[in-house]
Amino acid sequence: MGTMRRLFGLLLAAGLSLAAGAASAHPHVWITATSELLYAADGTITGVRHAWTFDDMFSAYAVQGLESKTKGAYTREELKPLAQTNVESLKEYAYFTFARADGKKERFQEPVDYYLDYKDTVLTLHFTLPLKNPVKPKQLVLEVFDRSFFIDFQMAKENPVKLVGAPAGCQMKLERPNDGSASAQKLDEQTFLSGENANFGMMFANKITVDCP
Repeated sequence: MGTMRRLFGLLLAAGLSLAAGAASAHPHVWITATSELLYAADGTITGVRHAWTFDDMFSAYAVQGLESKTKGAYTREELKPLAQTNVESLKEYAYFTFARADGKKERFQEPVDYYLDYKDTVLTLHFTLPLKNPVKPKQLVLEVFDRSFFIDFQMAKENPVKLVGAPAGCQMKLERPNDGSASAQKLDEQTFLSGENANFGMMFANKITVDCP
C-alpha cells in the first residue's frame, strides 16, 4: 500500500484496515464531487472550488473518537483539525485535480478557505485551489481523478459543475467516466500498483472542458 496508506494520514488508517479486511480490491473510498470554476472580472480563471462528499462508511470512521458537544453532530470548528489533515495530505496527490489551459499544464497553489461539514451522517470537504498563474485560455480542461483508483470520484448528478463569473459565451461540458468499476473490482491491489496499471485511475477521470470565445 505504501504511499496510499498515508493518503489522509491517520484519518484513513481506520478506514483502510476495514477495507483491507473486506476485500483487497479497489476502490476503498467513494467521493461525490461538485466543482466550481472561478473567474475574475477580466475573464481569467483564478481557481477551482471543490466540495467532496465522502461515503457514509468512510465518514463514520473519520469522525470516530472526535469530541463534539452534541452527540452525532459536529460543528465546523470541531472538524477543523480533521479538515487540516485532509488538505495537507492531499498535497502529495496534487489534490487529484489536473488542469490544462490550451494544452499547457497549469499548477495550483495550496488550498484556501477549506473546511469540513457533517450532515446526514456524511462528511463534505470544501476547499478552493487557486491557480498559480491565473489564465485566460480558449480552452480549459480540468480533470478530477485518482491515478491509482484508490478513491472513486463521481461528479454529483445535479449541478456537478458551475462556472462562477465566466465571460458570456463560455461553453462547458462534462465527460463522466464509463462505469467500469465492476471490472476493476476483480483486479487485486498488486495489479494496480504494478507499472502498467499505475495510472489505471485515468480511465475513471471526470473531464470538464470549458471553451470560451
